[in-house]
Amino acid sequence: MDNQYFSREGLEKLKNELEERLTVIRPEIASRIKEAKELGDLSESAEYESAKEAQAANEGRIEEIKEILENAVIVTGSSGSGIADVGSCVKTESKNGSQEFVIVGASESNPGQGFISNESPLGRAFLGHKKGDSVEVKTPKGVVEYKITEIR
Repeated sequence: MDNQYFSREGLEKLKNELEERLTVIRPEIASRIKEAKELGDLSESAEYESAKEAQAANEGRIEEIKEILENAVIVTGSSGSGIADVGSCVKTESKNGSQEFVIVGASESNPGQGFISNESPLGRAFLGHKKGDSVEVKTPKGVVEYKITEIR
């Protein structure tokens, strides 16, 4: 798995999810399985099957989070170099007017809020560019040119 980029807040949120899955959800599911076993015949127990499915999903997510955390890289914003990178806030002008984007890792992207993934076409187009550069991005509605007016 490649590096995954996170803000401090995003990484903390992921760590909290892992902690909850380990200390709250896992014991709850174990209790459900135990109760279902006490009811008797497991071959026809919907409660048992449901609990086992929940257990599999929870354990899968725990492993996924652990792998993400092993490859997590915290980004703290622009490096100050004036070059767009993960964590940079990029202000632009285009035919759509002024827009501001924050380049984040894929797991934290929220385009509606201006947080674009470094893996998205727009995020990839900005990476490595500086104030004054123009970049073209293919969109479903055609090619849009963005002029970078500020990077912080």
